[in-house]
Amino acid sequence: MEELLKLWASMGIANLTWGQALMMGVGGVLIYLAIAKKFEPLLLVPIGFGALLSNIPVAGIGGHDGMIGQIYIVGVETGVFPLLIFMGVGALTDFGALIARPSTLLLGAAAQFGIFATLIGAVALNFVPGFDFSLQDASAIAIIGGADGPTAIFLASRLAPELLGAIAVAAYSYMALVPIIQPPIMRALTTEQERAVVMQQLRPVSRLERMLFPFVVLLLCAALLPSAAPLIGMLTFGNLLRECGVVERLSRAAQNEIINIVTIMLGLAVGSKLSADKFLTLETLGILLLGALAFSIGTAAGVIMGKIMHRVTGGKVNPLIGAAGVSAVPMAARVVNRVGLEADHHNFLLMHAMGPNVAGVIGSAVAAGILLALTGT
Repeated sequence: MEELLKLWASMGIANLTWGQALMMGVGGVLIYLAIAKKFEPLLLVPIGFGALLSNIPVAGIGGHDGMIGQIYIVGVETGVFPLLIFMGVGALTDFGALIARPSTLLLGAAAQFGIFATLIGAVALNFVPGFDFSLQDASAIAIIGGADGPTAIFLASRLAPELLGAIAVAAYSYMALVPIIQPPIMRALTTEQERAVVMQQLRPVSRLERMLFPFVVLLLCAALLPSAAPLIGMLTFGNLLRECGVVERLSRAAQNEIINIVTIMLGLAVGSKLSADKFLTLETLGILLLGALAFSIGTAAGVIMGKIMHRVTGGKVNPLIGAAGVSAVPMAARVVNRVGLEADHHNFLLMHAMGPNVAGVIGSAVAAGILLALTGT
């Protein structure tokens, strides 16, 4: 009888709490959204499965000595995984549209306004009973507005590691919901006539310009904001691999094998932070709400800057491209193109929107560097 009781006590069903069961359900929902709805499947599948693994009773897979717990310590606490992801993003990204029209940097910068507005909102939320966000916590939450998962994870691992799971899920969830969240904001802030503006074809960009661009960006970062150098440095290195033309094997590895392996490991590591004891708190709900606010404000600010550029240029800029200033590459640019086509079936804005879109990648990294410099210990 004693042996049977001991066996029962070792079973998962005897140790399963309602919180663990709920978080397993959350993991299942993330996997469903990834498979059935195609919402950021490359990350939501491993994050969702990581949530399942980390909530198995007794096993301790997501704990300090568990498999995915160790992956988290090695890759996320050190910041290595997000940086390797940034290298892959740089290798995958064509910065030609930004180089051809540098003024779109303003759109990428404007879209980061949501980050700093939400920083204030997160601090203000402390006046509500049950919330206690430090300035570091608020900074890590605010970066969700950049719609850049790796940057959000990098900053959260530095400033608020205990909030990493909620911040990562919020960041990738809102990235996945770009096609749903952005169009209503874009339509509300623009007129039919503005959405129908057809932009002139971009000028050709030389190979020399493409190769010099990563060096210029890196030197500016080193001179003005060294705290952003890890993110900007890996982004520009990956882009140099792409553009220099002499290391095709390395460029392909950064675009495929490396980023794919790291994406799997990063997703599982983030999933390890979705255990019931870490995720089921009032603060998590606040993070999800603030993340939605940050993303919405960032989209609106980008569109408003687009309207300003539309006026200044005498109607040559379609204000819709400002919505692509968030760094969800290339999804935000595709949404802009779709909304533009609704106004005019011959209005193809994809390449024009890629300028502010890749500017948003740089902008979110710069914003993270500013927050790290101001609030980091």
